[in-house]
Amino acid sequence: MGLRPHVPFWQTTRFQLDLARPLVMGIVNVTPDSFSDGGQHDQATAALAHADRLLKEGAHLLDIGGESSRPGAPALSEDEEWRRIEPVLTECLRWQVPISLDTYKPATMRRALDMGVDIINDIWGLRQPGAVSAVAASACGVCVMHMHGEPQTMQLQPLQGDAVHAVQAFMQERVSVLAAAGVASERIALDPGVGFGKTVEQNFSLLAQQAALLMPAHPWLVGWSRKSSLGAVTGLDLSQRLIPSVAAAVLSVERGAHIVRVHDVAETVAALAVWQAARPI
Repeated sequence: MGLRPHVPFWQTTRFQLDLARPLVMGIVNVTPDSFSDGGQHDQATAALAHADRLLKEGAHLLDIGGESSRPGAPALSEDEEWRRIEPVLTECLRWQVPISLDTYKPATMRRALDMGVDIINDIWGLRQPGAVSAVAASACGVCVMHMHGEPQTMQLQPLQGDAVHAVQAFMQERVSVLAAAGVASERIALDPGVGFGKTVEQNFSLLAQQAALLMPAHPWLVGWSRKSSLGAVTGLDLSQRLIPSVAAAVLSVERGAHIVRVHDVAETVAALAVWQAARPI
Protein backbone atom coordinates (compact mmCIF):
# COMPACT_ATOMS: atom_id res chain seq x y z
CA MET A 1 0.00 0.00 0.00
CA GLY A 2 3.07 2.26 0.11
CA LEU A 3 2.34 3.49 3.63
CA ARG A 4 5.48 2.26 5.40
CA PRO A 5 7.90 5.15 5.93
CA HIS A 6 11.54 4.25 5.39
CA VAL A 7 12.96 4.05 8.90
CA PRO A 8 16.00 1.77 8.53
CA PHE A 9 16.69 1.00 12.18
CA TRP A 10 15.92 1.72 15.83
CA GLN A 11 19.04 2.44 17.88
CA THR A 12 19.06 0.97 21.38
CA THR A 13 21.71 0.52 24.05
CA ARG A 14 23.21 -2.70 22.68
CA PHE A 15 21.41 -3.27 19.39
CA GLN A 16 20.63 -1.50 16.16
CA LEU A 17 17.26 -3.05 15.33
CA ASP A 18 16.68 -3.59 11.62
CA LEU A 19 13.21 -2.38 10.64
CA ALA A 20 13.14 -3.74 7.10
CA ARG A 21 10.55 -6.20 8.41
CA PRO A 22 8.09 -5.64 11.26
CA LEU A 23 9.27 -6.65 14.72
CA VAL A 24 7.22 -8.44 17.36
CA MET A 25 7.65 -7.25 20.96
CA GLY A 26 6.60 -9.90 23.48
CA ILE A 27 4.92 -8.73 26.69
CA VAL A 28 6.26 -9.96 30.05
CA ASN A 29 4.11 -8.61 32.90
CA VAL A 30 5.70 -9.26 36.29
CA THR A 31 2.51 -8.09 37.98
CA PRO A 32 -0.40 -9.54 39.97
CA ASP A 33 -2.99 -7.23 38.38
CA SER A 34 -2.35 -6.48 34.69
CA PHE A 35 -5.57 -6.34 32.67
CA SER A 36 -4.81 -9.39 30.52
CA ASP A 37 -2.41 -11.75 32.27
CA GLY A 38 -2.07 -10.34 35.77
CA GLY A 39 -0.84 -12.89 38.30
CA GLN A 40 0.26 -15.45 35.73
CA HIS A 41 3.92 -14.40 35.73
CA ASP A 42 4.24 -12.36 38.92
CA GLN A 43 7.11 -14.43 40.30
CA ALA A 44 10.54 -14.17 38.69
CA THR A 45 10.77 -17.85 37.79
CA ALA A 46 7.39 -17.82 36.05
CA ALA A 47 8.16 -14.54 34.29
CA LEU A 48 11.48 -15.89 33.01
CA ALA A 49 9.87 -19.09 31.76
CA HIS A 50 7.28 -16.99 29.96
CA ALA A 51 9.96 -14.71 28.46
CA ASP A 52 11.90 -17.74 27.22
CA ARG A 53 8.77 -19.15 25.60
CA LEU A 54 8.03 -15.88 23.82
CA LEU A 55 11.52 -15.84 22.33
CA LYS A 56 11.13 -19.42 21.15
CA GLU A 57 7.84 -18.42 19.54
CA GLY A 58 9.64 -15.76 17.53
CA ALA A 59 9.61 -12.54 19.55
CA HIS A 60 12.32 -10.16 18.42
CA LEU A 61 12.44 -8.22 21.69
CA LEU A 62 10.90 -8.40 25.15
CA ASP A 63 9.02 -5.70 27.07
CA ILE A 64 9.22 -6.27 30.84
CA GLY A 65 6.97 -4.39 33.24
CA GLY A 66 6.43 -4.48 36.99
CA GLU A 67 3.44 -2.14 37.33
CA SER A 68 0.01 -2.57 35.80
CA SER A 69 -1.23 0.27 33.60
CA ARG A 70 -4.77 -1.08 33.25
CA PRO A 71 -7.56 1.49 33.80
CA GLY A 72 -8.00 2.12 37.52
CA ALA A 73 -4.71 0.48 38.51
CA PRO A 74 -3.15 1.92 41.69
CA ALA A 75 0.31 3.44 41.55
CA LEU A 76 3.23 1.32 42.73
CA SER A 77 6.19 2.38 44.85
CA GLU A 78 9.65 2.47 43.27
CA ASP A 79 10.94 -0.12 45.74
CA GLU A 80 8.16 -2.60 44.97
CA GLU A 81 8.50 -2.10 41.23
CA TRP A 82 12.24 -2.75 41.44
CA ARG A 83 11.75 -5.80 43.66
CA ARG A 84 9.55 -7.34 40.99
CA ILE A 85 11.62 -6.58 37.92
CA GLU A 86 15.26 -6.67 39.05
CA PRO A 87 15.74 -10.48 39.00
CA VAL A 88 13.92 -10.74 35.67
CA LEU A 89 16.02 -8.00 34.08
CA THR A 90 19.24 -9.48 35.49
CA GLU A 91 18.62 -12.83 33.82
CA CYS A 92 17.09 -11.57 30.57
CA LEU A 93 20.00 -9.21 29.96
CA ARG A 94 22.24 -12.30 29.76
CA TRP A 95 20.26 -13.66 26.82
CA GLN A 96 21.65 -11.22 24.25
CA VAL A 97 18.25 -10.10 22.99
CA PRO A 98 16.86 -6.56 23.12
CA ILE A 99 15.22 -5.85 26.47
CA SER A 100 12.70 -3.07 26.95
CA LEU A 101 11.55 -1.86 30.36
CA ASP A 102 7.98 -0.61 30.72
CA THR A 103 8.25 2.09 33.39
CA TYR A 104 7.53 5.78 33.90
CA LYS A 105 9.63 6.24 37.05
CA PRO A 106 12.94 8.05 36.44
CA ALA A 107 14.69 6.34 39.37
CA THR A 108 13.72 2.93 37.99
CA MET A 109 14.87 3.99 34.54
CA ARG A 110 18.29 4.98 35.84
CA ARG A 111 18.79 1.75 37.78
CA ALA A 112 17.76 -0.35 34.79
CA LEU A 113 19.90 1.65 32.36
CA ASP A 114 22.88 1.17 34.65
CA MET A 115 22.29 -2.57 34.21
CA GLY A 116 22.32 -2.20 30.42
CA VAL A 117 18.61 -2.24 29.51
CA ASP A 118 18.14 -1.47 25.82
CA ILE A 119 14.86 0.46 25.70
CA ILE A 120 12.73 2.56 28.04
CA ASN A 121 9.03 2.22 27.17
CA ASP A 122 7.16 4.98 29.02
CA ILE A 123 3.34 5.23 29.06
CA TRP A 124 3.72 8.83 30.27
CA GLY A 125 5.82 9.80 27.26
CA LEU A 126 8.75 10.85 29.48
CA ARG A 127 6.69 13.59 31.11
CA GLN A 128 7.55 12.75 34.72
CA PRO A 129 10.18 15.10 36.22
CA GLY A 130 13.63 13.67 35.55
CA ALA A 131 12.55 11.15 32.91
CA VAL A 132 14.01 13.01 29.92
CA SER A 133 17.33 13.54 31.67
CA ALA A 134 17.43 9.86 32.68
CA VAL A 135 17.24 8.65 29.08
CA ALA A 136 19.35 11.50 27.71
CA ALA A 137 22.24 10.44 29.93
CA SER A 138 22.26 7.00 28.30
CA ALA A 139 22.37 5.47 24.82
CA CYS A 140 19.06 3.64 25.15
CA GLY A 141 16.18 3.49 22.75
CA VAL A 142 13.00 5.15 23.97
CA CYS A 143 9.34 4.61 23.21
CA VAL A 144 7.16 7.68 23.74
CA MET A 145 3.50 6.80 24.27
CA HIS A 146 0.45 9.07 24.25
CA MET A 147 -1.80 8.76 27.28
CA HIS A 148 -4.69 11.06 28.12
CA GLY A 149 -4.98 11.47 31.89
CA GLU A 150 -3.52 8.76 34.10
CA PRO A 151 -4.28 5.06 34.65
CA GLN A 152 -6.40 5.71 37.75
CA THR A 153 -8.88 7.95 35.91
CA MET A 154 -8.18 7.81 32.17
CA GLN A 155 -11.26 5.83 31.17
CA LEU A 156 -13.55 7.81 33.49
CA GLN A 157 -12.61 11.05 31.74
CA PRO A 158 -11.46 10.08 28.23
CA LEU A 159 -10.03 12.40 25.63
CA GLN A 160 -12.45 14.82 24.00
CA GLY A 161 -12.38 15.68 20.31
CA ASP A 162 -10.07 14.50 17.54
CA ALA A 163 -7.68 11.84 18.82
CA VAL A 164 -5.60 11.88 15.65
CA HIS A 165 -4.84 15.59 16.02
CA ALA A 166 -4.17 15.24 19.76
CA VAL A 167 -1.73 12.36 19.27
CA GLN A 168 -0.01 14.11 16.38
CA ALA A 169 0.54 17.30 18.36
CA PHE A 170 1.75 15.37 21.40
CA MET A 171 4.30 13.38 19.41
CA GLN A 172 5.70 16.48 17.74
CA GLU A 173 6.07 18.19 21.12
CA ARG A 174 7.76 15.23 22.81
CA VAL A 175 10.17 14.64 19.93
CA SER A 176 11.17 18.32 20.14
CA VAL A 177 11.75 18.04 23.89
CA LEU A 178 13.90 14.94 23.48
CA ALA A 179 15.88 16.48 20.62
CA ALA A 180 16.58 19.54 22.77
CA ALA A 181 17.89 17.23 25.48
CA GLY A 182 20.29 15.60 23.03
CA VAL A 183 18.41 12.34 22.37
CA ALA A 184 19.24 11.32 18.79
CA SER A 185 16.33 10.88 16.41
CA GLU A 186 17.18 7.26 15.62
CA ARG A 187 16.65 6.36 19.29
CA ILE A 188 13.00 7.49 19.43
CA ALA A 189 9.97 5.29 18.68
CA LEU A 190 6.37 6.47 19.00
CA ASP A 191 3.24 4.72 20.32
CA PRO A 192 -0.28 6.19 19.93
CA GLY A 193 -1.43 4.63 23.20
CA VAL A 194 -4.41 2.56 22.10
CA GLY A 195 -6.81 2.34 25.04
CA PHE A 196 -5.05 4.90 27.19
CA GLY A 197 -7.73 7.48 27.90
CA LYS A 198 -9.48 7.11 24.55
CA THR A 199 -12.92 5.93 23.47
CA VAL A 200 -13.51 2.92 21.25
CA GLU A 201 -14.20 5.22 18.31
CA GLN A 202 -11.03 7.22 18.95
CA ASN A 203 -8.89 4.09 19.14
CA PHE A 204 -10.16 2.88 15.78
CA SER A 205 -9.73 6.34 14.26
CA LEU A 206 -6.04 6.11 15.16
CA LEU A 207 -5.83 2.84 13.21
CA ALA A 208 -7.94 4.11 10.30
CA GLN A 209 -5.85 7.28 9.97
CA GLN A 210 -2.51 5.86 11.07
CA ALA A 211 -0.79 7.00 7.87
CA ALA A 212 -1.37 10.62 8.89
CA LEU A 213 0.42 10.03 12.19
CA LEU A 214 3.61 8.39 10.95
CA MET A 215 6.77 10.46 11.26
CA PRO A 216 9.50 9.61 8.73
CA ALA A 217 12.37 9.51 11.21
CA HIS A 218 10.72 7.46 13.94
CA PRO A 219 9.48 3.86 14.20
CA TRP A 220 5.79 3.39 14.99
CA LEU A 221 5.10 0.94 17.83
CA VAL A 222 1.51 -0.18 18.46
CA GLY A 223 -0.15 -2.28 21.16
CA TRP A 224 -3.65 -3.52 20.27
CA SER A 225 -3.23 -6.89 21.95
CA ARG A 226 -6.42 -7.99 23.80
CA LYS A 227 -7.57 -4.38 24.29
CA SER A 228 -11.13 -3.67 25.40
CA SER A 229 -11.90 -1.85 22.15
CA LEU A 230 -11.50 -5.18 20.36
CA GLY A 231 -14.03 -6.64 22.76
CA ALA A 232 -16.38 -3.72 22.16
CA VAL A 233 -16.61 -4.33 18.40
CA THR A 234 -16.59 -8.14 18.54
CA GLY A 235 -18.48 -8.90 21.74
CA LEU A 236 -15.66 -11.21 22.79
CA ASP A 237 -14.36 -11.59 26.34
CA LEU A 238 -10.71 -10.99 27.17
CA SER A 239 -9.82 -14.68 26.86
CA GLN A 240 -11.35 -14.82 23.36
CA ARG A 241 -9.56 -11.89 21.73
CA LEU A 242 -6.73 -13.75 20.02
CA ILE A 243 -8.08 -13.42 16.48
CA PRO A 244 -9.07 -9.74 16.81
CA SER A 245 -5.66 -9.00 18.36
CA VAL A 246 -3.77 -10.63 15.49
CA ALA A 247 -6.01 -8.91 12.95
CA ALA A 248 -5.32 -5.52 14.54
CA ALA A 249 -1.57 -6.20 14.58
CA VAL A 250 -1.55 -7.07 10.87
CA LEU A 251 -3.67 -4.02 10.01
CA SER A 252 -1.29 -1.83 12.00
CA VAL A 253 1.71 -3.19 10.11
CA GLU A 254 -0.11 -2.89 6.78
CA ARG A 255 -0.68 0.76 7.61
CA GLY A 256 2.92 1.49 8.50
CA ALA A 257 3.71 0.20 12.01
CA HIS A 258 7.25 -1.12 12.52
CA ILE A 259 6.80 -2.88 15.89
CA VAL A 260 3.75 -4.56 17.41
CA ARG A 261 3.58 -5.21 21.15
CA VAL A 262 1.67 -8.45 21.76
CA HIS A 263 0.79 -11.19 24.23
CA ASP A 264 0.27 -13.88 21.57
CA VAL A 265 3.64 -14.02 19.87
CA ALA A 266 3.49 -17.27 17.87
CA GLU A 267 0.17 -16.41 16.25
CA THR A 268 1.24 -12.86 15.43
CA VAL A 269 4.56 -14.02 13.95
CA ALA A 270 2.70 -16.53 11.74
CA ALA A 271 0.20 -13.93 10.53
CA LEU A 272 2.96 -11.45 9.72
CA ALA A 273 4.82 -14.15 7.76
CA VAL A 274 1.75 -14.43 5.52
CA TRP A 275 1.57 -10.64 5.22
CA GLN A 276 5.27 -10.48 4.30
CA ALA A 277 4.92 -13.23 1.68
CA ALA A 278 2.06 -11.37 0.00
CA ARG A 279 3.94 -8.08 -0.32
CA PRO A 280 4.87 -6.91 -3.83
CA ILE A 281 8.46 -7.72 -4.75
